[in-house]
Amino acid sequence: MKQTEILPSETYIHEPEAASKKKKRLSRTARENLIGYLFVSPWLIGFAGLTLGPLIFSLYASFTDYNITSKMNFIGLDNFKRMFTLDDLFWTSLLNTLYYVVFSVPLTTAGAILLALLLNQKVKGMKFFRTIYYLPAVLSGVAVYFLWMQLLSPSTGLVNTVLGWAGIEGPAWLFDPEWTKPALLVMKMWSVGGGILLYLASLQGVSNEMYEAAELDGASSMQRFFYITAPMISPIIFFDVITSTIGSFQIFQEAYVMTESGNGGPANSLLFYNLHMWNNAFEIFDMGYASAMAWLLFIIVMVLTVLNLKLGKRWVHYEGGDK
Repeated sequence: MKQTEILPSETYIHEPEAASKKKKRLSRTARENLIGYLFVSPWLIGFAGLTLGPLIFSLYASFTDYNITSKMNFIGLDNFKRMFTLDDLFWTSLLNTLYYVVFSVPLTTAGAILLALLLNQKVKGMKFFRTIYYLPAVLSGVAVYFLWMQLLSPSTGLVNTVLGWAGIEGPAWLFDPEWTKPALLVMKMWSVGGGILLYLASLQGVSNEMYEAAELDGASSMQRFFYITAPMISPIIFFDVITSTIGSFQIFQEAYVMTESGNGGPANSLLFYNLHMWNNAFEIFDMGYASAMAWLLFIIVMVLTVLNLKLGKRWVHYEGGDK
């Protein structure tokens, strides 16, 4: 008969010890997690009190007739129905915002890439030019808007004066409904320094050996850009497009400061979505309707961001070949 093999007693001696070590290891991991949560607790408390709480409150307010002074009465989807069927200025503000997004995002992205390419050249005194082009990104706020109002003045502004030297009659800019949004686009192009800084850092990370190999193969400068430079900096382009899209949907200060009493300019040509939402919230104190507008804007931006993330997988190339 085959004898049953008896395992050494040492096996049974070490099992309790292994379980004890595992228990100690788990408790040590739990302590480390607790310490980590303690370190991030100030941020968690701030997020819950200053971000998550107001978000939940505004979501509930969007389904009420809340106007700050009266009791919040639940009215269901009436605020959203009012947006799409009764408020003509809602569609005006949305179309103005879409116009700005469609033109400002590609223009600022292309402009920042072009200037970064020029500032990436090895030329004497390039640090000075880099500082000059980045400076407008630092100078922001109401003072800059007043400066541009002076520059774009139809009669005494520097822009129309320079155009006059070339025999071109300048437009009325902020006083002409057809030129108000192009005026803001010109102002936006002036402050692409932040994007230039990102692209310049990305360009300096591209290996020169790749350019040298492509040049030996007879590739032109345009071919080197589209087959080497653009793929290598595509993650930065992707990041810039997403953040610029979100920021363009949030345009508010320019229209509020550069139009009389924040009314959206001539013929509501600068009545952007956020400005219309602000007027509803803080001019007529219709907080319920303004909250509904805010959540609709959140949905629009979220959908576009998810769409960009999906499409980005087709053209964004990361180092190592992973997409």
